[in-house]
Amino acid sequence: MSTNKLVPISAALGFAKVPAEIVLSNSTNIYGKMNGNTNFGAPQTLPLPFDLATLKTANDALQAAISAALGGDRHATAQRNREREAVVKLLVQLGKYVEANCKDDMTVFLSSGFTVRPSGRTQTPPVSETIRKVQSGANSGDMQVTLMSFPGAGSYELRWAQVPAGGGAPTAWNSRPTLIIKKPITLTGLTPGATYVFQARALTNIGWTDWGDPLTRMAV
Repeated sequence: MSTNKLVPISAALGFAKVPAEIVLSNSTNIYGKMNGNTNFGAPQTLPLPFDLATLKTANDALQAAISAALGGDRHATAQRNREREAVVKLLVQLGKYVEANCKDDMTVFLSSGFTVRPSGRTQTPPVSETIRKVQSGANSGDMQVTLMSFPGAGSYELRWAQVPAGGGAPTAWNSRPTLIIKKPITLTGLTPGATYVFQARALTNIGWTDWGDPLTRMAV
């Protein structure tokens, strides 16, 4: 008689540690995968913990809050953080539900849009598809940006700009080419308290990729 046991599948639910933009990207994907998913919900499994329209509404509110906070306004930033927290709470509830109702079937689990929590030592998820992390440097006005590897890339380009006071897209960018992605790129001379937007792209044998999604951070 076989003594093999099914290994419970755990969802990666560390959304509280990632930026609002990444939370929104994950939540939008999960909503799309769960909406109409016949693997979950009665009669196949227990009813969902909440109507999925609730998650869609929370996603829309977070999207609007992220856009409003691009100008660096303190109140808008606080509202973005509140909307982010609301989405994270819903994702944690939904993730626990998927864990309990996927019957430890990996195909069913992955159909939800959630990812599996890695075993052993975990790594902090990248903040975008082109940038691994952005953090403050040793001195005021310094930022350190670490890029993501792109298959077949021979070099990379990072660009950054201060977000206009009234919000909207920057009109003047600074840029820096680089061959190294394992170490952070240190940017100096940024204005403390100002919000900056960062993007990166890669150069392959067929040309430059598109710029990655814009990522905003406040210089300190």
